[in-house]
Amino acid sequence: MKTLLFTLEYPPFRGGVANYYGNIVKYWPSLAKTSGGKLEPNNIFVLHNNDNKLIKNWLYPKWLTAVWQVWKIIKKEKIDHILVGHIFPLGTVAYFISQITKTPYSVILHGMDFTFALRARRKRNITKRILKNAENIICGNSYTAGLVKKFIGDEYAGKIKVVNPGIESRITPQMLCKTGQAHNAQRITQIKEKYNLDNKLVLLTVGRLVKRKGVDKVLESLPPVLKKKPNLIYVILGNGPEIGNLKLEIGNWKLEKNVILITDADDESRNAWYKICDIFIMPARNIKGDFEGFGIVYLEANLAGKPVIAGNSGGARDAVENGVNGLLVNPEDINEISNAIIKLAQDENLRKKLGEQGRERSIREFSWEKQAEKIYNCVTYK
Repeated sequence: MKTLLFTLEYPPFRGGVANYYGNIVKYWPSLAKTSGGKLEPNNIFVLHNNDNKLIKNWLYPKWLTAVWQVWKIIKKEKIDHILVGHIFPLGTVAYFISQITKTPYSVILHGMDFTFALRARRKRNITKRILKNAENIICGNSYTAGLVKKFIGDEYAGKIKVVNPGIESRITPQMLCKTGQAHNAQRITQIKEKYNLDNKLVLLTVGRLVKRKGVDKVLESLPPVLKKKPNLIYVILGNGPEIGNLKLEIGNWKLEKNVILITDADDESRNAWYKICDIFIMPARNIKGDFEGFGIVYLEANLAGKPVIAGNSGGARDAVENGVNGLLVNPEDINEISNAIIKLAQDENLRKKLGEQGRERSIREFSWEKQAEKIYNCVTYK
């Protein structure tokens, strides 16, 4: 079988969506069984916009070039199925191509791409047509799947499948550093000495600093936490449009001695911080349709054996199972966030239990091999 992945974002482009598609291709089954039980090559091709071949802003419609590019690769490679990575504008292209060539397509939705597509009436109508004519609607989380079902109706619910992002199952805490365990231990020691972390309890957030991540709510929740755990240090790794507001919040709540903001951490330092921290937190929330699609950072923290606190919102509920690998909180409730931090901060055994269960769950349920196979099965089995 020959499959075409058709996407705007693909590595080396950075971001969660590009990472999702890069790993689908990396772990795509290379062989497939025929109806007679024989193995044959199973190829996946990628058509992306990293070199601006698909989208031309000076053209109307700007995706017109993409039609020609998809048509060429379908004819050249004899493509059997199209995986569409972005409902707009690429879903429109796949829909038109399918009407002409009869090539079936499946749409992958992550969350905001879907909710943003519904904001204009014209786009709502096109979105419904694209989804109803798709062979599969693959959602990155259960929350998005529910929104899609409500939008297109029960008649088409059978098309909807959920395939969460995955994580490298072969990674161990000792392998989190690219250059090996010894160097990782050295980096951990350096960081602890630099920030004077001996006898400190470390709370960590990693991610792009946008409002929905909930870092502002964590800062607001810290004063009552510090009354019970004055040795707590909150480390924020990231950068983004909210950084100015967060610096003001740190000052307003007089948290300068208890908050460390790092905007330029490299991958090795980030992975070391996962090992250093005692608790990971990101109480993401839904702000006018802008919500966390999944939150791979929760699984990364779990993989390092750490418990997590997440907002009971959006796709985070797929990544975090309350009482299993972490705690889910109302992301708008400061008291609930404070109490969750205090609960884990005061109970080392609970932290260890949730962290160990989280690590086992990450490897068991979220390996990229399994996630890629799920998508492969979607497009091959009817």
